[in-house]
Amino acid sequence: MKDEHRGHGEATPANAVADSVSDMITSSNITASDAGGAFSGERQAFLAADVGGTHARVGLVAFRPGQEAPTVLAYRVYKCGEYAGMDAIVRAFCDEFAVKPHRFALACAGFLHEGSVVNSNLAWPIVPAALEHALALQDVDVLNDFEALAYGTAYLDAASITPLYVPQQKTTAATGPVVVVGPGTGLGVAVRMPGVRPSVLATEAGHIQLAARVGREQQVLAELVQANTHIAYDYVLSGPGLLRVYRALCRIERLPAVLDSPAAITAAACAGTNSRAVETLQLFCGWLGSYVADLAMLYGATGGIYLAGGFLSGMTKFVEESSFISRFLDKGVMRPFLQTVPVHVVDHAQLGVIGAASWLMDRHMHSKAT
Repeated sequence: MKDEHRGHGEATPANAVADSVSDMITSSNITASDAGGAFSGERQAFLAADVGGTHARVGLVAFRPGQEAPTVLAYRVYKCGEYAGMDAIVRAFCDEFAVKPHRFALACAGFLHEGSVVNSNLAWPIVPAALEHALALQDVDVLNDFEALAYGTAYLDAASITPLYVPQQKTTAATGPVVVVGPGTGLGVAVRMPGVRPSVLATEAGHIQLAARVGREQQVLAELVQANTHIAYDYVLSGPGLLRVYRALCRIERLPAVLDSPAAITAAACAGTNSRAVETLQLFCGWLGSYVADLAMLYGATGGIYLAGGFLSGMTKFVEESSFISRFLDKGVMRPFLQTVPVHVVDHAQLGVIGAASWLMDRHMHSKAT
């Protein structure tokens, strides 16, 4: 995976960037008409985006002849809150790189229902038909953002993966289902199923009822919600959730909440400068370990667990030293099974864009074959 390129306030002039993309399109054996015309074949360049509650990652993508993995010709990351809508972000991207693609693979948080994407964490509504009209696109194809991440795991390289748990012995089932879990603005989960033509199951598993162990977890849970109230895992296993747990601990201990953001809590916990922040992140890691173990058992995830999302990559060492692994393995008689399941932290970066692109190309090639 490539490093993220954050597109604004950079030294490279816009015309030089556009020229560079033009050179890459030419060297990839893609014509100018391919980049802006109908979706006509493997060499077609098209837009792919991975849109969450905080960031929109946008890429111009193509498939080189004879190469299975998508090629990202241009890539930018935008803060959703700084734009009036997805159409404004796409216009900014296309203007910068002087391209006019006509197809768009849009991976976004939530799910498509009656023509609109349903998700309370998005900065603005996403209506594919309205995007097609506003941007003069021939097609906008929508999938869940974690569905795209799951497709993208097929193209990961070793530099993008940090092992958290490595089984001592490999099993013959190691090519089984892969579960992708991502705490970010919310909590996303998707499952990539093995096969000649891999498929991905998009889920809303982040809304499963939170399970709290007797002791500190139940004490925090009681501080977070009233009795007999549904509380989902994403209420704690997310950036906003981290802040909720920290504030709950401060109220329990009758201490001032001096930290005011998930980033500040994570930084203080990793540096060991605030005991409530350390306990917050310890609770987070324990809950996450138990949760991903439940998912591994539910889906038979012998292909592994991939943890992706906003802030995990910045606290990998803390997770390694926390109760995460002990909680992951602590499932009674199922411990021997979980000992066969590898767990990794994966660099999010362009993964969702690549996954959305591969999903669209696979749909196109499959429709042609049938």
